Amino acid sequence: MRTFMDAKAMAKAMRETLAAQGSVITHSQALEIVAKQFGEPTWNVLSAKIEQNRKAAVAGIAFEQAVPIVRIFDVPKAHEFYLGFLGFSVDWEHRYGDDFPLYTQVSRGGLRLHLSEHAGDATPGCNMCVYMTGIRAFQKELIDKKYRFMRPGLEDEGTRLEVTVTDPFNNRIRFMEIKQG
Repeated sequence: MRTFMDAKAMAKAMRETLAAQGSVITHSQALEIVAKQFGEPTWNVLSAKIEQNRKAAVAGIAFEQAVPIVRIFDVPKAHEFYLGFLGFSVDWEHRYGDDFPLYTQVSRGGLRLHLSEHAGDATPGCNMCVYMTGIRAFQKELIDKKYRFMRPGLEDEGTRLEVTVTDPFNNRIRFMEIKQG
C-alpha cells in the first residue's frame, strides 16, 4: 500500500533528478505527474485514495477481487466458450455427487469466474464489466480463433476501448481498457 510519504518522496526524487538534468518543475507539478503514474487523473484523487486505503488498513478492512457467479446450463458448451474461445483454464470443479450440477472456477490472468449449473446461484443473462490492459491483442486473439458463434469487434467508446462477448447462456462480458492520456 502506498502512503503519502511514498508518493511525496517519489515527487521529490523526480524534481531533484530533473533539476540535475537542467529541467525545473514545481513540487505541485511533480505530484500531478506521480498521480498520473498511478493511473489517477490528479494528485487530489490519488491522495484521497491513499487516505482511504490507510483508514481501511487501520480498521482491518481489506477487499479482494470480486468473483462473479455465472449461470450455465450445458458444461460442454460452457467449456467450448470459456476454455476454448476465451482461453480460461479450469482451477477446480465441485459436484455433490454423480449426476449433480457442476460448480467450477475458471481463470485467466487475474480474472476468476465461477460457473454454476445450480438453479439458485445466479440469473441467466447477467452483464459484467472486466477492466483489463492489452485489449487490442485480446480482440485479435479472439478473432483469430474463428469461433463460429462470435467475432467480437473492438469498440471505441471515447474514454475506453471495449470488446463485448456473449456466452451460450446469454451472459454478457464487456472487456474494457481505459485509454491513457
